[in-house]
Amino acid sequence: MFKSLRDRLRGWQDSADAAVREEAIGDTGRKIDTKKLEGILYDLEIALLESDVAFPVAKRIVDALADDLSDKRIARGVSFEEGIERALRSAVMKVLDIPPVDFFGTLEKVPRPFVVMFVGVNGTGKTTTIAKLAFHAQKKGYSCVVAAADTFRAGAIEQLERHAEAVGFKLIKHAAGADPAAVAYDAVEHARARSKDVVLIDTAGRMQTNTNLMDQMKKIKRVADPQLVLFVGDALAGNDAVEQARQFHEAVGIDGVVLTKIDADAKGGAALSIAHTIGRPVVFVSIGQGYLDIRKFDATWLVDRLFRED
Repeated sequence: MFKSLRDRLRGWQDSADAAVREEAIGDTGRKIDTKKLEGILYDLEIALLESDVAFPVAKRIVDALADDLSDKRIARGVSFEEGIERALRSAVMKVLDIPPVDFFGTLEKVPRPFVVMFVGVNGTGKTTTIAKLAFHAQKKGYSCVVAAADTFRAGAIEQLERHAEAVGFKLIKHAAGADPAAVAYDAVEHARARSKDVVLIDTAGRMQTNTNLMDQMKKIKRVADPQLVLFVGDALAGNDAVEQARQFHEAVGIDGVVLTKIDADAKGGAALSIAHTIGRPVVFVSIGQGYLDIRKFDATWLVDRLFRED
């Protein structure tokens, strides 16, 4: 994401005091010239927008950076580039400073079964994400039931059947075209009757603008009464993922976000934008297709990723 920005930072540094002036007396460090900083902040905002960061989020980061750097001194021995990067890291961390959701920590504390509903448009990796979390839950010793509540796509049911064979979780399914809420209800009731620990509910996602789909999501949530609703978004979708998250949040209320395909995303703007837009944390990031390729989200990890050279 910030390779071009690093180049710009170095260019500003090489231009000799483009935005920093030395104090005449003392060893208090160099003071940033606020007027000359405006051009740098403008370039930074463009770099963020080019990295799929939504405009309101980019503006918040730049405004926070401007406030932080206003009349600030950069310590001697610290380059201009390093000083700006430190302030920028701090501004990005503030955007991600949302109370986290600890998936497995919550699982340990709540009454059984722990019901989790997954929402999002088709093609984001929702079904695969569910299989990954079922795999990890069972590795931790929890019994798992999955509801194939995307009944509009026979392929979605077949995909879960293959995952069930590979991972070993119990799959609750109805015929294609059945009432998705009925599938979710049966899965929860099965878990209660068999004293299962976790219920993971797959849902349809044909179009985020489809009113009938959103009404269906509300019905599933009402019937299944999940303790957690997770939105699964494609990190490569940029601002489209932000709008999808917003609409699902307005319809059913999202507790957290899972970002997929982040291994193919060199930018990370979706994580910043979604977190800021709906005020909900990123819980997991998917970094590949295997069952092991999912990790708990860590803001420091993302910020380090944003600033890496390659």
